Amino acid sequence: MKTIVLKAITVIAVLFAAAMMYAGQSNLLTVTGLVTDADTKEALPGVNIVVKGTTNGTVTDKNGNFSIKVEQGKTLVFSFVGYASQEVKVSKAIVNISLKPSEQTLDEVVVVGYGMQKRANAVSAVSEMSMVADYASYAPTMRSAYSYDSEKNEEYSSFAENRFKDAKSDPLSTFSLDVDVASYSNVRRMINQGQKPEKDAVRVEQFINYFSYDYPKPAGQHPIHVLTETQSCPWNKNHLLVRIGVKAKEVPSENLPSSNFVFLIDVSGSMFSPNRLPLVKSSLKLLSNNLREKDRVSIVVYAGAAGEVLPSTSGADKQKIFEALDKLEAGGSTAGGAGIELAYKVAQKNFIKEGNNRIILCTDGDFNVGVSSEKGLENLIEEKRKTGVYLTVLGYGMGNYKDSKLQILSQKGNGNHAYIDNLQEANRVLVQEFGSTMYAVAKDVKMQVEFNPAYVNAYRLVGYESRLLNREDFNDDTKDAGELGAGHTITAFYEVIPTGVKNPYGGVDELKYQTTASQNFTLEMFNNEMMTVKLRYKPLGSESSVKMEIPVLVGDKNKIPSADFTFASAVAMFGQLLRNSDFKGTSTYDDVIALARKGFGEDKQGYRHEFVRLAEAMKQLD
Repeated sequence: MKTIVLKAITVIAVLFAAAMMYAGQSNLLTVTGLVTDADTKEALPGVNIVVKGTTNGTVTDKNGNFSIKVEQGKTLVFSFVGYASQEVKVSKAIVNISLKPSEQTLDEVVVVGYGMQKRANAVSAVSEMSMVADYASYAPTMRSAYSYDSEKNEEYSSFAENRFKDAKSDPLSTFSLDVDVASYSNVRRMINQGQKPEKDAVRVEQFINYFSYDYPKPAGQHPIHVLTETQSCPWNKNHLLVRIGVKAKEVPSENLPSSNFVFLIDVSGSMFSPNRLPLVKSSLKLLSNNLREKDRVSIVVYAGAAGEVLPSTSGADKQKIFEALDKLEAGGSTAGGAGIELAYKVAQKNFIKEGNNRIILCTDGDFNVGVSSEKGLENLIEEKRKTGVYLTVLGYGMGNYKDSKLQILSQKGNGNHAYIDNLQEANRVLVQEFGSTMYAVAKDVKMQVEFNPAYVNAYRLVGYESRLLNREDFNDDTKDAGELGAGHTITAFYEVIPTGVKNPYGGVDELKYQTTASQNFTLEMFNNEMMTVKLRYKPLGSESSVKMEIPVLVGDKNKIPSADFTFASAVAMFGQLLRNSDFKGTSTYDDVIALARKGFGEDKQGYRHEFVRLAEAMKQLD
């Protein structure tokens, strides 16, 4: 009898638990909505939304929208840097929120573990931290809701564009291949805001290489394929335009080696506004969502000093990574050098042999404490790159953006540089192009082109002014050069003045003591070779380079131009117009738009169509 009673009680208990579970599930709502600024009515991306008293949360997307599952009657907490938090009790499936900018000056805070505490409560906690031996606490004064966007204090390195060189007296052109694309997205931001970009913000090669091209994949022993194409120059019909395209081997994401990432995040006062630290958090969450269990993430932050706020954590533990990001706030001065030092120390501590060891620096580049000069940063990074740790630089913000410093960091740190102005761009760089951005397949990649004076009067490299090398550097394996990411494409253009066509940009007299082309060359010599492209690279794990060599024939110019050539030449023309280049020739914005439309191709992501809209907008601004 007792057995029957016990069984009955057990059945009743199970049924009751099931009923309660069903009631809870039936009470569960998928709440969606839009979060906006109460004053401007603009959508707010990156707003934190948490179920009060739990770790269940989400963030708004680039359009300010969100979706979260929550029980009716629970309370949602909406919080965003510079805005007053707002709580809403859930009673319906659609919740639209308007956050009001906060007028209150935020309290002093210090980093504690991977969170923040008010200074008054942090004294004992700071002494208990054991993240790293040289962890430095800091106590920045938080800024009120102040935007740096109004400060037109951006910095760009000035440079003189490449000029025509005589093929007889100076037949060699040598440069490091560049994978940076920050200039295009930064200038796009300016134009979309109705601003005419300043000249030195425009780097033509970064405009060209922002776009992907349909180049053949490497098929032989090399992880790199090189192709060339020659056409009439669209901005000077008397000249030729030679395109050199490079394609790195593709590596499926599941086959990428384990990654050891260190997120190095600037949390100084200049990162306070919504398009800085809040966008950084959302960007790194996109990246973290695609990490595997074998990948590792550490987080280092810096303001007045630097500290590790998340020790090396598996990519599978996304909630822990998200929580560490969510608790970061901005305030104080900017000890960028100290942050870089600590990030390299953490990366070396967790180094994965034969893996992808990389620091991802997120900043506006406004370093003002410790090592902060461009030369000082250059020396620091040149020393640190010997560790085998790569550096990716993601630039954020406007009005106070220090492009000049970030260019140096990426070029000297065996890495790349991108500018993130919205969540869509973050998705492109960190998700869609993860392999090419985050994993190198070849290092110290250099190019040297030799021109045959039998066919070439003069030549000019379009862009790459900051990547030029001495001719002897090409065969010197101790000289640093660029890295190629998995599946990456790189494009370079040479504008060529053929023999028989006068060089309108100067040139030199016939050399008295040198052998001239007319004395020693005939059209049949060297199999009609107009130029020879040589490329050197080091395979990963090797310090000895490998050379590739490809001749470019005179007859190549008779072929029908490809869509990629047509579009890329339109982008080059656009960049030269923005710089008001001495070599823009007959270019107009109408020419850019018409030429780009001919080269749309498939354009699956829509970036080429977006380029035309940008050129149309610039035409109106100009």
